[in-house]
Amino acid sequence: MASVESLKQAVKETLENKGILAEIRAKVRSEVFACLEDQTEPKPMLSHENLLINELIREYLDYNNYKYSASVLTAETGQPKTQLDRKFLTNELNIEEDRETASVPLLYGILSMLLKSKDPGKPHQLFHHDPDN
Repeated sequence: MASVESLKQAVKETLENKGILAEIRAKVRSEVFACLEDQTEPKPMLSHENLLINELIREYLDYNNYKYSASVLTAETGQPKTQLDRKFLTNELNIEEDRETASVPLLYGILSMLLKSKDPGKPHQLFHHDPDN
């Protein structure tokens, strides 16, 4: 008969392999964060740029089933709970989609575009971020 320790180890390995332990850990972190968050302190106003960036990240997290990470992102940043319309995002970012690209998060398309336009002699010029604008 298997010992209690070997049974505990087998259960732990099964839960780990199925991703259940990771999900439980993420849920606990999310709940702890929610408990510690000061509800009386108002969130800073999101700039238009941060609103778009956060939404791109949330779309990526949701697509990959990182639901607890997405909930922490929303709570921590003050991002609206209701997701922005994808058409709004594509219009704001001047992105043209087709049937293939519409099925994956916009971040994948942005990364793909940057990787395809890679020119070893000419790196992409990043803009200067001014947090006050």
